[in-house]
Amino acid sequence: MKYIVLLGDGMADYPLPELGGKTPIEFADTPNMDRIAGGGTVGLIDTIPTGFTPGSDVANLSVLGYDPKKYHTGRAPLEAASMGVNLAPDDVAFRCNLVTFGSAGGKTIIEDFTSGHITSEEASLIIDSLNRELASPVIDFHPGVGYRHLMVYKGGPVSLETTPPHDIVGKPIGGWPPKGKGSEEISSLMERSRDILKNHPVNIARASKGKKTADSIWLWGEGRAPRMEPLTARYGGIKGGVISAVDLIMGIGIYAGLETLHVEGATGYTDTNYRGKADRALEYLRDGDFVFLHVEAPDEMGHEGDIEGKIKAIEDFDKKVVGTVLSGINTLGDFRIIVLSDHPTPISLKTHVSDPSPFAVLSSIDGENVATGVTYNEMTARNAGIVVSPGCLLIDYFMGDWRRFIEEKR
Repeated sequence: MKYIVLLGDGMADYPLPELGGKTPIEFADTPNMDRIAGGGTVGLIDTIPTGFTPGSDVANLSVLGYDPKKYHTGRAPLEAASMGVNLAPDDVAFRCNLVTFGSAGGKTIIEDFTSGHITSEEASLIIDSLNRELASPVIDFHPGVGYRHLMVYKGGPVSLETTPPHDIVGKPIGGWPPKGKGSEEISSLMERSRDILKNHPVNIARASKGKKTADSIWLWGEGRAPRMEPLTARYGGIKGGVISAVDLIMGIGIYAGLETLHVEGATGYTDTNYRGKADRALEYLRDGDFVFLHVEAPDEMGHEGDIEGKIKAIEDFDKKVVGTVLSGINTLGDFRIIVLSDHPTPISLKTHVSDPSPFAVLSSIDGENVATGVTYNEMTARNAGIVVSPGCLLIDYFMGDWRRFIEEKR
């Protein structure tokens, strides 16, 4: 049996008046996700436990069967695993964004949490400068992808309250400082970075071309390394892989015992190599058993409040990822395929919310599909009456007795 998870990050949304009261998924042309929903089983997955911030770290742990209440220690340590940064027991990893500041009402605001989608090559030069100026025997910086980077603080503070920059775009930064024991040092590092970046050659070059500049670092998502039982061991020693352009997802995959399957041109944005990801998944499944394929683009468009961009990202995901996989998976024997969103990222809010997200599962095995003929979207999933909560339970059914799941839920 072959198992494949196709996840459009932040794909779920709320109805929009600009779309005649439809969500971007409802409005988009998605014949391949509709095929899975119409011939299979649809429902909602509740990935965010009460009291947790609705982030992709929490949500994707749930999707892969890890209860965040037990396994979530922070976002940054998961990214560290993908970046090859080994954390000692007392090391605290922080996500380190490069952000653009602006001004509104005489106050400094976060204008762009991606620094205009700065390139990895440009960002690497900035991280080098930060290491020269800010690093110490207990603090160092590690370059990641685009605007997403890492800071490791040996023996650093872990019981902090920090805020993801994508949650406060357009808001004064003074209202969202780190809080808790050790927060003064974290605030100081962020403030000191501004002087280093003010006249940095990368920013001078970007400004001359009319591009947004990296004005500061923003530290958040702190935590120590988690301990997780590999998913591959949990399901009888299966061979599995993960495909994503995002360090967070690759890091979760590493902790889950999955092989990291790199795809040339995977960017974590709307210009990503959608088809290349699907082709790599099918190639891996010739000998492997399980693939978790993640696409970040819909989430990015949700954060940017870009309706047309999100619709296009969903349609590209459907055609180039879901369609490609559906066209090729029949040659690999029996299969189950699930398509889902990890959490909604509503255009109207430009940030994540905790609402359950739609999923659809299609199986090649007789008797493992409800086959209701519905399309794939938030409304049909809600009307199906199937809600998996906590969401971490869904993967056990998907990888196990799916027929029993259907019988229990009908």
